[in-house]
Amino acid sequence: MGSIASEAFEEAAALANPIDKLIHEHPVAIHLRSTPGYTESRPHLKVAESFRAHNFMTGALAGPRKISVAPYVFSKENGKSMVMIMHLGDDICGYPGTVHNGLLAALFDEGLARCCFAALPNKVGVTANLNIDHHQLLKANSYIVLSAETTKLEGRKAWGYSRIETLPGDGEEKSLIAEARALFIEPKQAATLGDLYRAK
Repeated sequence: MGSIASEAFEEAAALANPIDKLIHEHPVAIHLRSTPGYTESRPHLKVAESFRAHNFMTGALAGPRKISVAPYVFSKENGKSMVMIMHLGDDICGYPGTVHNGLLAALFDEGLARCCFAALPNKVGVTANLNIDHHQLLKANSYIVLSAETTKLEGRKAWGYSRIETLPGDGEEKSLIAEARALFIEPKQAATLGDLYRAK
């Protein structure tokens, strides 16, 4: 058993390190890192170890050949906008070699929530509505950029817009994969909820 766990760890390290390095050093990340108003973080790494395995994004969807490394997140204050860069492997496919559109829906929900929650009075909400327009299929083993912005705020309601595009390599143009719009509502009891539920 120890040998299998050791092999899995070594495989994860071999897959993750070059991916992490590419994202960290990509011109898009460097540009965002140097743009005033953006704060860089890796929120998935801040999820408590004891909770991580039971969290959908940091547990079931995370790991080699899935969401390969913790996404890089660049955020503006109060939910104005957010950019998340990540790599999607080949164990999250619908058709062979094609990322499942259901995963893209989960990423939109995660990204828009992370952006819009920050705009709400108590920094927490629930998804009331999520609409997605798919423009083309996304190949597995792709680097993507998910950008989101809060487009309207009204009391306990926040509306957002997001898009997923490919992260371009040298000499490549980015491609629009999908767009989404969502509505988030802050629960009436939001002020009494613990920090576990709040956008970080």
